[in-house]
Amino acid sequence: MVTLDLRHVASPAVRDLLHLVNHPDFDRAQQQIEHLGGCTEPVRLTGHTATVDTATGEVLRSYTSSAEPTGSLLTACGNRRASRCPACSRIYAADTYHLIRAGLSGGKTVPDTVRTHPRVFITLTPPSFGPVHNRPTTPGGDIRPCRCRKLHEPTDPLLGTPLNPATYDYAGAVLFNAHAGALWARFTTYLRRELAARLGITQKAAHAVMRVSFAKVAEYQQRGLVHFHAVIRLDGPDGPDGPDGTSQSPPPYATAAVLTDAIRAAASRVRVTIESDAIGERELSWGEQLDLREITAFGTDAEFTDQAVAAYVAKYATKSADASGTLDRALYCRPCHGRGATLLPHGTPLPCTTCDGTGQSRPLPRLGVARHVRQMIRTCWELGKLPEFAHLKLWKWAHMLGFRGHFSTKSRSYSTTLGALRAARRAWRTEQARVHAGLPEHEPDTTLVVRHWAYLGSGYSPGAALLAAAVWHRRELKRRFIAEGGC
Repeated sequence: MVTLDLRHVASPAVRDLLHLVNHPDFDRAQQQIEHLGGCTEPVRLTGHTATVDTATGEVLRSYTSSAEPTGSLLTACGNRRASRCPACSRIYAADTYHLIRAGLSGGKTVPDTVRTHPRVFITLTPPSFGPVHNRPTTPGGDIRPCRCRKLHEPTDPLLGTPLNPATYDYAGAVLFNAHAGALWARFTTYLRRELAARLGITQKAAHAVMRVSFAKVAEYQQRGLVHFHAVIRLDGPDGPDGPDGTSQSPPPYATAAVLTDAIRAAASRVRVTIESDAIGERELSWGEQLDLREITAFGTDAEFTDQAVAAYVAKYATKSADASGTLDRALYCRPCHGRGATLLPHGTPLPCTTCDGTGQSRPLPRLGVARHVRQMIRTCWELGKLPEFAHLKLWKWAHMLGFRGHFSTKSRSYSTTLGALRAARRAWRTEQARVHAGLPEHEPDTTLVVRHWAYLGSGYSPGAALLAAAVWHRRELKRRFIAEGGC
């Protein structure tokens, strides 16, 4: 390896890149980065693995991370947030698309007969906590002036912010986000009850002849409140397929019209009551706007087809709270866990020197966010200090504006799982690597894989990060070229 004099290179990242390119095993280092497909924050592992013949004890093949140029094995982070890792978020969105599509059209262990089941796409919205700047439309679709008498552009930063911040119910908005998961859980409970009532049977009898399956994703509105998009489907009592593997359908009297009527009734019934000495009693519910559409089969001329719904849901699966202008990382101080102090062995609190006793990793006034978002974050911290809201851990979820739930969830019988999709992709890549290396195929019953891995860290060196950015840029250009009709 040639010794380089890089004192004249001002950029540390470029200096590190030149050192990396000059490494004797640069091709292998570049191969690892290319394999990650542009992942921005890979996980670095150290360890080894060996495949052993159980009959003879012979080591058929082995690998150790110490042989790598950097001394570690790089694996993709797998983060679903597009703001954190665009490359891995695309894979997550693709998996979500196939998961939703399988529950609508069949495939991935789901029978094709689900296309004939009653299926509805719904959007549950939050209520109003005060008037905000918006872009209202006329019945013909034309944009009307906002209440502030202005016509806002689609990119206007005022959209979603309160007309009067002094009277806006920030406490109610934060508590709605914090209880959005509980509102959904109660909605699914009431939905089963409403279905049974409309069919004129008991809940036990309804459970014996049909099952409610669903998949949903959460999305942030511009005002910082979450709403849910969901696919709801009626199946037979054991799901889309029975214990013997045969397909099951709901009874013929459980129609899409009955499901639609039950959804409207269940959404209007949901209530979560909160009692607090500081802010009084609050009753949380869904908003008045309920978008509800029946899903048609693929290949029809209708707008809401299987493919369109799956693509629509997958689009929101990789978004986070940062889409509404907030942050994608937690704001609480890690050393003191947001408490502002650490406890000595005898129980005496010691002010945290990292955050100066605030419990915040960054002071709220210095956050690069809009005023409305900063006030919602501040409200999370203030409510989190109250004993009646301690179980919500609002200080931990302040960067999510109080929302504590998963962004995508599904019922057990809706379709396949993300884990199963990842396992299939992992098995395919392993087989492709074996064939590419020219290694013989081994039966799993006659071989034993012995491995040991330890976490070393995450991220690239500055020079490797430049290579990863180039990989992502090149693949993104290729994807856009193909999407625009290129060959």
